[in-house]
Amino acid sequence: MTEPDLNLLIALDVLLAEGSVVGAARRLGLSASAMSRTLSRLRATTGDPLLVRAGRNMVLTPYAEEIRERTQSTALEARSLLRPSSSVLNLPTLERTFILRSNDGFVLSFGAAMIADVAAVAPLVCLRFAPKPEKSSSHLREGRVDLEIGVLGNMGPEIRIQTLFRDRFMGVVRKGHPLEGKTVITATDYASCGHVVVSRRESTHGPVDDALAELGLARKIAAIVPGFSAALAIAQASDLVALIPASFLISQPVVEREGISSKLWVFELPVKTREITISQMWHPRSEVDPAHRWLRQRVLSVCRRTVRG
Repeated sequence: MTEPDLNLLIALDVLLAEGSVVGAARRLGLSASAMSRTLSRLRATTGDPLLVRAGRNMVLTPYAEEIRERTQSTALEARSLLRPSSSVLNLPTLERTFILRSNDGFVLSFGAAMIADVAAVAPLVCLRFAPKPEKSSSHLREGRVDLEIGVLGNMGPEIRIQTLFRDRFMGVVRKGHPLEGKTVITATDYASCGHVVVSRRESTHGPVDDALAELGLARKIAAIVPGFSAALAIAQASDLVALIPASFLISQPVVEREGISSKLWVFELPVKTREITISQMWHPRSEVDPAHRWLRQRVLSVCRRTVRG
């Protein structure tokens, strides 16, 4: 009896996870034609089409849907078995790429310090920061990322969580703005201004709006942008007020601190809002991996050191 080619297992896992030949090829670093040939081999091996055309997209067959989770678990177990079993971590010779899924603000505020911290003791380690357009635990479950960093969402009961730091929102305006230098900024002062807000969703309503509503006030949203860098740029060039996390301002040299001349002025919000908890999250399969445990400790240390200033 001919043994199956076990190399096909990884390709099958990625194809079923992506649901796309092009997406699977990108993840595996192959050409689309090479991935198509691999799919043909998988079809011949399993006796099932696996992926079929539905309009302009590809969809999984019922059999492919049935084996998807089992394939993922088997592929993850195979990867675990083929890793070095030694529990002794030799950082100077550790050669590994860790994938951290986070938003741009986290990378701007903590990325450089984190890279330097890791490189100082593990020069062969690479940190890959992946974009985070939405909250999802699927990347952790599928083994596509090592750490998910951000505000906790509905990640599922099995996902491990550790608080990195607590954040809060600040108001930011350009130097020379009517609010600059006010001894006391009232909620009415704040609400009377135009505002630029950051949102990747349709809704722009948040805790600040709830707090203002309790006082019978509401903000006038003049602009909505997808990121905090864009919000700061607009605030710097207009009379709009930006709402920015305090941690994001760590990376902004144009923000006034301790009387240093700058282009932006920061103030505490005139209404109380709850703190934001920023966490790192990982899948249980990585819990006791020495390298992963070391990475988590470095992330925690850098974040807390940077936030303390």
